[in-house]
Amino acid sequence: MRWMSVVAGVAFALMAAALFMALDWAPVAQEAAGGLTQKIFYFHVPSAYVMYIGVTACVLGSAGYLAQRTPGWDALAQSGAELAVVFAAIVLISGPLWARKAWGVYWAWDPRLTTTLLGTLIFVAYLVLHSTATGEAEKKFAAALAVMGACVMPVIHFSVQLWRGQHPTVITSRGGGLAPEMGQTLGVSFLAFTLMAATLLYLRTRIALGEARIAELRTEAVSLGLLDEDHDT
Repeated sequence: MRWMSVVAGVAFALMAAALFMALDWAPVAQEAAGGLTQKIFYFHVPSAYVMYIGVTACVLGSAGYLAQRTPGWDALAQSGAELAVVFAAIVLISGPLWARKAWGVYWAWDPRLTTTLLGTLIFVAYLVLHSTATGEAEKKFAAALAVMGACVMPVIHFSVQLWRGQHPTVITSRGGGLAPEMGQTLGVSFLAFTLMAATLLYLRTRIALGEARIAELRTEAVSLGLLDEDHDT
């Protein structure tokens, strides 16, 4: 666990550096891009990246659970889905705040925003199904939903190219590019968010495994008559 403390400490330091660089060092964008509000970009884009990391972890864990039915895979899937939903929520909150300045409205049903909302709802549904599952069949159904739900991720990624929405493309070859200071700030932010995601995913998976083990021990104790299911504390 000591190495995880080091990773968490580095992530915190990089996050502080990214915040300073975004607010004080990187230049203000042109008014058409949102002006000062454009600085949301340095946290909006990495949050979307962490969302993809969470979805990938959830899909890998769900596929592993469908194949092997082990608690470890299930814990990874649950942790990945929670990570994806939390950071998708950050994307869906920060995006409209930026859009209000750049587009004049909070929500324009832009293809990327809309498909991101759809993907988020799919993984919220996974978490609801998983949390209410009372047996293996329900968990298998939730895992299958996560695997199928991953199909929306490429649609989110390529939605701007497919449907020519208003969402800016400044990183790809089709975009307008970034000033050197902007690119360096974004790079630090990406690194900070990656380490933070790794820390959160690792810790949440360990917690989920512990919860699964407690539930297993409880079931064994009840079957042996060591606990009264209705009156135990």
